[in-house]
Amino acid sequence: MSNTPSTPVRGYQADVIVPALVFAALLLGPAWGLYPVLGTTLLCMSIFAIGYHLLLGYANLASLGHAAFYGVAAYASGYLTKAYVIDASLALLLGLVIGGLLGAVMGYMAIRRKGIYFTMITLAMAQIVYFLCVQTPLTGGEDGMHGIPRPKFLGVVDLASDWAVYYLCLGVTLVAYLLSRRIVNSPFGQVVQAIRDNDDKARALGYRAESYILILFILSSAFSGLAGALKAVGLGHVTLSDAHWLLGGMVLLMVLVGGKGKLAGPLVGAIFITVIENRVGWVSNLIGDIGALEWLAKLTNSSTFLIGLVFIVFVLVFPDGLLGVKRGRNGKAVES
Repeated sequence: MSNTPSTPVRGYQADVIVPALVFAALLLGPAWGLYPVLGTTLLCMSIFAIGYHLLLGYANLASLGHAAFYGVAAYASGYLTKAYVIDASLALLLGLVIGGLLGAVMGYMAIRRKGIYFTMITLAMAQIVYFLCVQTPLTGGEDGMHGIPRPKFLGVVDLASDWAVYYLCLGVTLVAYLLSRRIVNSPFGQVVQAIRDNDDKARALGYRAESYILILFILSSAFSGLAGALKAVGLGHVTLSDAHWLLGGMVLLMVLVGGKGKLAGPLVGAIFITVIENRVGWVSNLIGDIGALEWLAKLTNSSTFLIGLVFIVFVLVFPDGLLGVKRGRNGKAVES
């Protein structure tokens, strides 16, 4: 007999059990030796990936310009925090708004094209923003912005401790995940997915496709701006790499590795890639313990090489990501 009734169970595991386990593990981070700075980094990237996934996973639009929202919001929030010592909650709100406003400008121009043309337009605009970040004195240029203080959150919560910052980031990540879940399952989200699946049919039903996609683009960029502001306040520095288009490519990889179209996909992918990127020396040492693989240990000492290798493996072996679809015997895709 067919096991088709098990499909909803797999969907339940991907949408409920997996994120619950991830957040539970992150909540108990100190118990299993998680380094707070690494934890803060992977949580910021998780929010970034959650925002990006709204656009890629549910509108099927691949942007290479999201680093612009992340970087500009990080610089703006970092500068205002450093110059005027504003409350951390206000800095995060500013990052959210700045990311959304910049997204409205870039999205208005980009959504008029689809496919590779959309991707290239976002890349071009991201490069313009990166050039402005290099030239603007307020950003510190190639030296970056350092020494950003950690103000109190809501005027009460002291963020002097690395663990206090970590748990603030964990709370913001949980809220971002729940918001993304609400957006996707709302009538707005259903319309966006209908536009993705059949643009012409959605228009025939009276929906203005460009308006819905623009709103989704703004929401996605606002999440990215929030992640950038959280990084600036939490880690106390912003560099040019935070505004470089390669970071946009990295968040794209995170979503694909985690599983495109799965709410928990960006969480899993961001954690997976960030840990590899920041613990590349550990991987190299582990391989180096095997005498015959010393040459591979030297290669894997480069995070760029290792992440590229991971991407190739996932494209060939797990094309649908860690939480992607599974294939039945008849070749049809079964939702996991």
